[in-house]
Amino acid sequence: MKLSRIFLCVGAGTILTVAGLFGAGINSTNETAATPPVYVPDASRANGPLPSGVLAWNTTALYTNAAANQDQAHFTFGFTNVSSENVVILDVHPSCGCTTAELPQKPWTIPPGGSGKIPATVNLDVAGHEGILFKTLKVSTDQGWMELAMRITILPPVIPTLSDADRARGVAMAKMNRQAVFSGDCATCHVKPGEGKYGKALYDSVCAVCHEAQHRATMVPDLHNLKVPTNEAFWRMWIAHGKPGTLMPAFSTAEGGPLNDMQIASLAAYLNFAIPSHVFPPPATNAPAGN
Repeated sequence: MKLSRIFLCVGAGTILTVAGLFGAGINSTNETAATPPVYVPDASRANGPLPSGVLAWNTTALYTNAAANQDQAHFTFGFTNVSSENVVILDVHPSCGCTTAELPQKPWTIPPGGSGKIPATVNLDVAGHEGILFKTLKVSTDQGWMELAMRITILPPVIPTLSDADRARGVAMAKMNRQAVFSGDCATCHVKPGEGKYGKALYDSVCAVCHEAQHRATMVPDLHNLKVPTNEAFWRMWIAHGKPGTLMPAFSTAEGGPLNDMQIASLAAYLNFAIPSHVFPPPATNAPAGN
């Protein structure tokens, strides 16, 4: 037991001392539990390049190929803390909005000898992505920043080749019903590859199957050498409605096709840019004057 003194005021200027016995448990409620120290990164070293001997990376540059109709490319960078002190990863900054990176937490403390991985995803489902793409990640730590590089080579679309018998069978079906290319096995080439695509990506995925084929059917026109004037309205009309009595189907969803209005508009705009008209429209003639 512990002797405690309590001072009570009685009247003016009179103080009485009261002695009492109190259990030790009362004092224990006033004791504060010890908390572990919090590691605070030294931000003064974060602005310069990360020096060697801090994080050892499995690689600082990754490369991959992607099909023309591929939606995403994925990368993973691994590292180990080879220094004798904690390294804190503060953030990761991609080079553009189509690239994202994941951290388990921010800030992310890596102890000496600890390791981790930073996965990254590049969104390829954007019109105009072609050729070779270069993306970067800037990894910011409390001891400096590190830049990681990614390269994606977009492979040209693979245009399927058909046997003479398959081609003849497909032409016969299209002559009976030009919309037949959007159903059954034909949908594999004429519908599925174009889902969610726009512009050039849509053309490469769907239109090129027929118009850019190595052995193009004689009834399929060469779009690069049309003998009539073309413009954006011309392309939009042919894509949306096709032409009865030919192999050209109507791609508009209103007529049983797979493309919405935005896809058709993007495709018409791309064709008007990529395949400019080789034939000038006839000059306007003045109407004869009335008598």
